[in-house]
Amino acid sequence: MTITCIEELRQLARKRVPKMFYDYVDAGSWSEYSYRANEADLRRLEFRQRVAVDITARSTASVMAGQHVTMPVAIAPTGLTGMIHPDGEILAARAAKKFGIPFTLSTMSICSLETVAQATDYHPFWFQLYVMRDRQFVASLIDRAKAANCKALVVTMDLQVFGQRHKDIKNGLSTPPKMTLRNLLNIATKPRWCRTMLATRHRNFGNIIGHASGVDNINAMVEWTAQQFDPGLSWQDIEWIKRRWGGTLIVKGIMDVEDARLAVAAGADALIVSNHGGRQLDGVSSSITLLPEIVAAVGRQIEVHFDGGIRCGQDVLKAIALGAKGTYIGRSILYGLGALGEEGVTLALNIIRNEFDLSMAFCGRTSVASVDAGILRRSPTMFNGVI
Repeated sequence: MTITCIEELRQLARKRVPKMFYDYVDAGSWSEYSYRANEADLRRLEFRQRVAVDITARSTASVMAGQHVTMPVAIAPTGLTGMIHPDGEILAARAAKKFGIPFTLSTMSICSLETVAQATDYHPFWFQLYVMRDRQFVASLIDRAKAANCKALVVTMDLQVFGQRHKDIKNGLSTPPKMTLRNLLNIATKPRWCRTMLATRHRNFGNIIGHASGVDNINAMVEWTAQQFDPGLSWQDIEWIKRRWGGTLIVKGIMDVEDARLAVAAGADALIVSNHGGRQLDGVSSSITLLPEIVAAVGRQIEVHFDGGIRCGQDVLKAIALGAKGTYIGRSILYGLGALGEEGVTLALNIIRNEFDLSMAFCGRTSVASVDAGILRRSPTMFNGVI
């Protein structure tokens, strides 16, 4: 089978990954309006094709948060990656290392910081931090990220409470997952996943179990986690994290100009315009809709990145055209991982870079730095005349 696009990887992943874990990836909260708007609003943007421009020498190389990258893309932090494919965090990190882009490990990963660091020979990756009530645990996570040679810390701001995802409830996705007859029968139809899952030692939340006080098994972790996501998170916490970390700090989940300004004031080095893939507040605007006004407000003071709905290299190009200095791909990578493991992640990255390169060429541009809103047909209705 010749795979030519992310959609084909998605279809293959759907066949190979147990339904409860596939649906965890391929779903949004409540009505899924925002989840679908992320993709739909990117598709609505149209390019201006140019001809008779010398596009012989092209490069997709760029810089994100001070790090040289082969294209302006990082792998986004995603929880439960190691359940989409056993050792999934390790496989995705290895693929990112070889490709030359950042991999971001989630606090809620299956493989731990230390495991991923060892498996990649301590090649620098990024770490995504959830701010828990237990600040001592947060401090220890930051210190462990330093010891693992992480290059940047990504603080997720929009998960103080959980958005309701109907598919997860119906599938019994919990910690640990509910092994209903329906789930067991479905898992039995995924022999490839079962074989590799039996072969790995990594099946629990490696960053938490054995590290948080009193949490030495999955049941203790469930009770601990239920109380730990902090609804009192404030910008003062970000200032404290910045001092404790001392390195590149990126804040994720910015969907408002005022919050963008507060991120600047708190000392963040970059922010990510993101609605959490439509998995938190349903009914919020798509990330791409809000990107231009946030860039206009703070783009000269802070590096603005973009996350939400990227399914091809053209989506990356559109975000760069609207002012993003970098982009993040989550579901597209998980589709590749679920379909073909590390090979699938590499294939997804190659597909996206090829689409990005060719589309940039058709628009008459030869470098990431030369891409701007001039490659898009203006849409004042959608973007309120910002571009």
